[in-house]
Amino acid sequence: MNITASDVMKLREMTGAGMMEAKGALAQADGNMEKAVDILRASGAAKMAKKAERTTAEGRVHGYVHSNGKLAVLVEVMCETDFVARNEQFVDFCGDLAMHIAASAPQYVTREQVPSEIVEKERAIIAESLASENKPAEIMAKIVEGRLSKFYADVCLMEQAFVKDDSMTITQLLEQRITQIGENIRIGRFTRMQLGVE
Repeated sequence: MNITASDVMKLREMTGAGMMEAKGALAQADGNMEKAVDILRASGAAKMAKKAERTTAEGRVHGYVHSNGKLAVLVEVMCETDFVARNEQFVDFCGDLAMHIAASAPQYVTREQVPSEIVEKERAIIAESLASENKPAEIMAKIVEGRLSKFYADVCLMEQAFVKDDSMTITQLLEQRITQIGENIRIGRFTRMQLGVE
């Protein structure tokens, strides 16, 4: 199988993998781009699991103010070293996150942060809206869980589709940046302020 430099470049752009990793994945997948992406995601997940245990005591608080001056975001993004905290890729990632938060208005970072009473209220609203459908209980439970997942995708930063590329979630964007930068990165907290909105 002949693997071209443009194939390697395309795969690198799609996944953020290094040149040799991308070339190796394409060789392993016999040139099939989709299989190569899956191979890189699997190896990236294994590397990320190792990195996830490493301490993130450095980082930056990144700010974004919209051009009209009526909307601002501060986001805390943690990494392992001060060197990476000043790295252009890391700073760009922080900027993308802040802009995303400004545009998408998440309320929580992860679904684990959503208070249980809010989840139960949402679950009750969904169940009530389905009450007249007379479906078996196990199917209703699946529908409720599916709609709850959509609720989480609306309110949780990590589950939202990235505003600059809606083919990936913020979780996938974070995974891509961890692979590119080579350090554990964690999104801490954020504040979104809009003039006149509590």
